[in-house]
Amino acid sequence: MNKVFSFMAGLISGALVGGVIAVLFTPASGEDLKQGVVDRWHLALEEAQNARDQKRIELEAAYREAAVS
Repeated sequence: MNKVFSFMAGLISGALVGGVIAVLFTPASGEDLKQGVVDRWHLALEEAQNARDQKRIELEAAYREAAVS
């Protein structure tokens, strides 16, 4: 559990530092930056949902196959 907590703390810290650096050093305007972040967030969310749906299909197929055997 301690390793998981350490990993999550490092992940969150890295994301925050990366976000601050991106905001400070980006040549885009604030609105362009915000729109880019929103667009990337929506794309990442859509990809995660697609991956979830695909994994669900695979797991259901494996379950059906195991139930038949």
